[in-house]
Amino acid sequence: MNFIDDIKISFNKSSVAEKLIYILVLIFVFSLFGNFIDTWFSLPSYFQNYISKPWTILTYGFLHSNFPHIFFNLIFLYYLGNLFLNFFTPKQFINYFILGTLIGGICFLILNSGSNLVGASAGIMAILVGLATKIPSYELRLNLIGGVKLWALALIYILVSISGLDGQNSGGNIAHLGGALLGFLYTKQLENGLDIGKWIDQLIDFFTNIFKPKSKSNLKTVYKNNSINRKPTHKESKQKQQQIDSILDKISKSGYDSLNKEEKDFLFKSGNKN
Repeated sequence: MNFIDDIKISFNKSSVAEKLIYILVLIFVFSLFGNFIDTWFSLPSYFQNYISKPWTILTYGFLHSNFPHIFFNLIFLYYLGNLFLNFFTPKQFINYFILGTLIGGICFLILNSGSNLVGASAGIMAILVGLATKIPSYELRLNLIGGVKLWALALIYILVSISGLDGQNSGGNIAHLGGALLGFLYTKQLENGLDIGKWIDQLIDFFTNIFKPKSKSNLKTVYKNNSINRKPTHKESKQKQQQIDSILDKISKSGYDSLNKEEKDFLFKSGNKN
């Protein structure tokens, strides 16, 4: 088995957050061989330049200017992304990242900064703030620093971005704040029963079905297991939500490590159902 096969196997087994890391690293490596990717896929600073490259409102979020830039983003993405997946679905992870990137790009264009925009930070800020809105009292254990509440970590990055609005990276900081706002609003809307990123699911499913190979079998399925396909009743959904709320309350008071195996398994399965 060669190196490429090892990477393919690792990619297939990874979480959606880790898959995004693989993609960002691959794009970064390609960008080292010339200015083509940056020229055509970074977000122009002025709207009149953006008009000719409308795709850049999203593609800039997959580019990075240098190694330190991508390194710190990937560190945050790895830890926050996998924690995020304990409380949200993989599709919602994609939605937060894409919408955070889009809103961050729109805010950047409104600002009209002096240089092109690249970086996944707006999407990552959406994930961080969205997660902090969901479980604000969850404590991260950081080397050299100790325990840090998620709400405090999110607040620190928001304040840093605000303080940098009049600096050299003013455009990047306004994009961060746009992503942060999206993350907060997305989680609040989910709590109200509205998934504002559902259209992204539908768009991805549409293009996936176009390129999905058609089955050669003409056999039709006659038997359906109603016990598997039936939707949960309102009472069952309410009981499940009450159990989730109880577990989240326990995490808020005592931390994630206080959960027993059954509670962790239940939370993981609930978070990964579409």
